Amino acid sequence: MNLPDEIKTIDDVYEVTTVVNKSSFIAQVYPINSEGDLKEHLINTKKKYYQASHHCYAFKLADGTIRYSDAGEPNGTAGIRILNAIEHFSLSNQLVIVSRIFGGIKLGVGPLGKAYYQSANKVLNDSKINIKQLFQKVTISSNFEYVSLIHRILANHKSIILSSEYKDTLEISCLLKRSEVELIRQKLIEAGKNKISLNLSSELLYK
Repeated sequence: MNLPDEIKTIDDVYEVTTVVNKSSFIAQVYPINSEGDLKEHLINTKKKYYQASHHCYAFKLADGTIRYSDAGEPNGTAGIRILNAIEHFSLSNQLVIVSRIFGGIKLGVGPLGKAYYQSANKVLNDSKINIKQLFQKVTISSNFEYVSLIHRILANHKSIILSSEYKDTLEISCLLKRSEVELIRQKLIEAGKNKISLNLSSELLYK
């Protein structure tokens, strides 16, 4: 999977309402990890704002996947404008839903598109943006005599230890920055004189 080593994202769910010519545009931002996360957020939004005539959205994932929907609004006025706001802030793993409660005044295509963009832009601008690193889950195995050495190397690279198991040998499950996996592997091999092994998992996550 082609994923960047670093992303900008918003972890907190946040909401902002913008009123344009008596129509309310309620923008909500959500962190997501896959396309499957969209369905639940959209269902909950439709229940919460049942009086809204449209629930438009856009999202972008870390692997570059994008989706957007005008949800019945004129083509090009909503979904793509929300996506433009997400991309303006260079965000990934991010979903924005904008629900419109019609106020009785038609806005026209141009002003409508502007309203959707400004609504999405406002909720993103008011949210806290975080920078996250891509980590890979690994298992490190060795004799007990190398436990201090392993922990020192992992600490120097700000790795995250998930669990340690002491049986016939030492096994440490941890998360390493993907960009540093091979460097850490080499350090462990050299320091442990080939008596420390590092096995990769397919699990990748941002933290």
